[in-house]
Formats: sequence, structure tokens, C-alpha cells
Amino acid sequence: MCGRYAATKDPAKLIEEFEAIDLTEGRARIDHNVAPTKNVVTVVQRHPRDDEGQVLEDEPAERSLRLMKWGLVPFWAKDPSVGSRMINTRAETAAEKPAFRRALVSRRCLVPADGWFEWRRTGKEKEPFYMTGPGDESLSFGGIWESWHPKDDKDASPLITFSIITTDAAGQLTDIHHRMPLIVPRSHWDGWLDPDRDDVTDLLVPTPDDIVASLELRPVSSQVNNVRNNGPELLDRVDPQHEAALFDPPKS
Repeated sequence: MCGRYAATKDPAKLIEEFEAIDLTEGRARIDHNVAPTKNVVTVVQRHPRDDEGQVLEDEPAERSLRLMKWGLVPFWAKDPSVGSRMINTRAETAAEKPAFRRALVSRRCLVPADGWFEWRRTGKEKEPFYMTGPGDESLSFGGIWESWHPKDDKDASPLITFSIITTDAAGQLTDIHHRMPLIVPRSHWDGWLDPDRDDVTDLLVPTPDDIVASLELRPVSSQVNNVRNNGPELLDRVDPQHEAALFDPPKS
């Protein structure tokens, strides 16, 4: 699964990297410890709308940065709290599940990340790791998104939420956890974001082996366990034995 990640690029860098316009309205923030239910930057591609909100399907789709809340709320949900249980979507079953299949067909997004956190269980202990790429280019997680409207308040602004697609872990990542986010390579961005492409068969493919092999699996501080901790030190490599000694010094 993917339950925590880092997103430290400001919109100016993401605009250039994804060739998108910024629709975050100045509300985007860098975050070294992104947790579910936070509002974070995603990349979408949609056809423009006219003044009455009607989609102009004859106009080319525009790629943009948008803020969304992490945790998908299906359009038919009665209560938005269900989103906290839908932070991830399994690639293997997304096309079959009522909560995800509509979004998978027409509402796909990319989730820019510097890397993600995962915990390796050793006995009763869970050791945190940070998985990140070799350069400055973002890891682009495949995602799906939805727009939810409260049925008792038709004038309320819609709640825009997303979920990260996950697949079986591959290569070196299997030493940490059995699941991983689907990383969409740059060559597949256009297809993943295309709002007119409803055949997703060729999109839900495993992360390329070369991307998996290039990732650094970095042991990090257990400070990341607390969602209130948020700073660049969370991404630093640590010696787990040294950290254990700091928090549990030998008895005299």
C-alpha cells in the first residue's frame, strides 16, 4: 500500500515538469509527510468548460495542477468520511469495484511525489523506509479522482478527492512490503491523463523494471511515524541501531 509520501516541489517546478497550468490558487504547500485526508497537488487533464459549466469537448484538453483531498469519496457516497478508507485502489480490481470503476475510466490523475514511506515488519518492530528516485524528477503515482456533492446542499462546493493506484511490489521493494504505488513513467503520462481514453487495459501495467531498480530504499527515522512531524530531516538516512540507542539508552 501507500499510506504516506513526500511532496516537496512547489507549483512553479511542477508547472515546468508536467507542462501544466496552476489551478491551486496559491494554496499548495510542500509536505515532507503527506498523510491521508490532506489536500495535496495532483495533475489532471480536462476539456475546458464554457461560462455555464458545459464541457467543450471539441476543445483540446488542458493539463493542470489541482488540489485534491487524499481519500476517494465516490459520487454516490452518503458520507464523505468513507474517503479515509479509500486512500489506495488495487490495480487488479479497480475496474470491477463500484467505488473506483467510473473514476478509472474517465477521471485519472497523476500524483507527484519525491518518494514514499513504507514500514518493514521485523518481529514486533516496524522499521520505516523512504523509497525515492535517483534524480530530481518526480515519481508520478497513478491515481483516480472523484467529485462529491452533499445531497442536502446543492449550492455547496464539490469535494474533490483522489486515491493512489497500487500494485504488487517488485524487485528490491519486496524486501520492504508486498504492495507499492503504481509509478507511471513519463512516456505514459499522456495516455494516463487522456480524459477521452476509456480503455485502461494497457495503462494498468506494472511499474517498469528499470524504475524499480533505480529506486533508493533508505532507512529513515521513526519520527515519520507521527503525522505531526513534518520537516526535511524525515527524509534523511539513519542507522536504525543508532536511533534505537538514542531512544533506548543502555541501563547503567
